[in-house]
Amino acid sequence: MSTKPTIVSAAILCIVLFVANVGTGFAADKIRVGKAQSAAWIFLPVDVGIDEGIFARYGLDVEILDLAGDAKVQQALASDSIDFGLGSGPGMAFLAKGSPAMGVAAFGGAPRGVSTMVLADSPIKTVADLKGKLVSVSTKGSLTEWLTEQMAIQEGWGADGIRTVALGAIANAIASLKAGQVDAVTLATEAGFKLEEEKQGRIVAYMDKYAPHFISEVVFVRKSLLENDPALVDRFLKGFFAAIAFEKANKEKTSAIAERVLHQSPTVAGRTYDYEISMFETDGHFDEKAVEVLKKSFVDTHTLSEIPRDDQLFTTRFLPVKP
Repeated sequence: MSTKPTIVSAAILCIVLFVANVGTGFAADKIRVGKAQSAAWIFLPVDVGIDEGIFARYGLDVEILDLAGDAKVQQALASDSIDFGLGSGPGMAFLAKGSPAMGVAAFGGAPRGVSTMVLADSPIKTVADLKGKLVSVSTKGSLTEWLTEQMAIQEGWGADGIRTVALGAIANAIASLKAGQVDAVTLATEAGFKLEEEKQGRIVAYMDKYAPHFISEVVFVRKSLLENDPALVDRFLKGFFAAIAFEKANKEKTSAIAERVLHQSPTVAGRTYDYEISMFETDGHFDEKAVEVLKKSFVDTHTLSEIPRDDQLFTTRFLPVKP
């Protein structure tokens, strides 16, 4: 009796199993990434990384979740609703308070992406006119709140020289501004550009003036993921910073993605790119001077009772990031 059919069948089975195993081995890992503000241009690298297939090249299938402020990012990390969070430098204070997350890379420097704006016909004409006024911020402990307080302090009015109210998402803040419920809003600069284009508002203060040495944006990760799958963290960071490199080299494509994702006009997308692209860090490093500014501010603004240690806020394990 011939054994050829048996040999052929066995060979086919081996091929099928091999292909199945290869497919399984290269299956993309699904990860969830939360943005502190869905409409903020500075968080666009995650969209660019998806659209341009950058994350896919690192074996990642990325899902984006839009949140409303740094506090929401930390809550989502704590509840295992997201794996990575894109939030602010001031958001690291939550880590010193016990949030089960860690900063793994800084990707934004001086906060050119945040400004304070008013309605076009507002009697507020200059920064001096903001003293004592009610200004909306995203959440308690957020970048927008921190910068608004710093503006008041550096203008000589003290930390309470401007009153703040947390209104969450950018759309909520703008709606409150238009309804006359707040005097001004501190939020994404590109929102100010859009208001100016529509002749509905104007920017009165660009916040990079108040924090020239700064860490405005940070990649956070759940501590459990950091401990259990550091290789996955490394791949995400490489994909994320590869997306930043793509943005720096491709204004037109980046702006086209911003127009679609952030619903910006070509004029606003181009203006935002030109003003904010220099914010991006290229390797994730935590600038020593900027870290000290942040840590001191946590105590000055009574966010923390004492200056935290570096290892309470971030790790340099994956730095510098080299895509």
